[in-house]
Amino acid sequence: MKSDRFENPIIQYTKWQLSWLVLLRITIGWHFLYEGIAKLSNPDWSAIGFLLDSKGFLSGFFYGLANNSGILNVVDFLNIWGLILIGAGLILGSFTRISAIAGMVLLAFYYLSHPPFVGLTFAVPGEGSYLIVNKNLIEFFALAILVVFPTGHIIGLDRFVQGLKPVNKQYRTR
Repeated sequence: MKSDRFENPIIQYTKWQLSWLVLLRITIGWHFLYEGIAKLSNPDWSAIGFLLDSKGFLSGFFYGLANNSGILNVVDFLNIWGLILIGAGLILGSFTRISAIAGMVLLAFYYLSHPPFVGLTFAVPGEGSYLIVNKNLIEFFALAILVVFPTGHIIGLDRFVQGLKPVNKQYRTR
């Protein structure tokens, strides 16, 4: 018997599934928003130390960003406001998919700058002992889940961006 799962892609969330997905979205959003506000409220904050402490095969790229004051100012601005806007978007369920993808890009840069590989040591020690998988990678994959299981159009401002349409029939709760 042929399955029509991919021909008729109706995704049905249970109330528990939807609740946990929304809670995941909001908590990741809070993490991003808080990190951005903390950086914004510290007039001495800059990414220079993080970039100069980079290791791995892309360290030259990150050193280049740190060694050009004009580019570093842009990196600092994009880092702070990227964190704030991504966080706000995830919390409010506004531009959820774009926010999640932007968060994944930012986390990929963090991960690639400070990869948790054997033999690499950093000026600021990590929060634990990692081998390949760290909090940035875990949060990256959690955002990937939010990209493929969007919730902003059900519980979030994305629903209003769609013109106050009823919940998309493609995504329902049961």
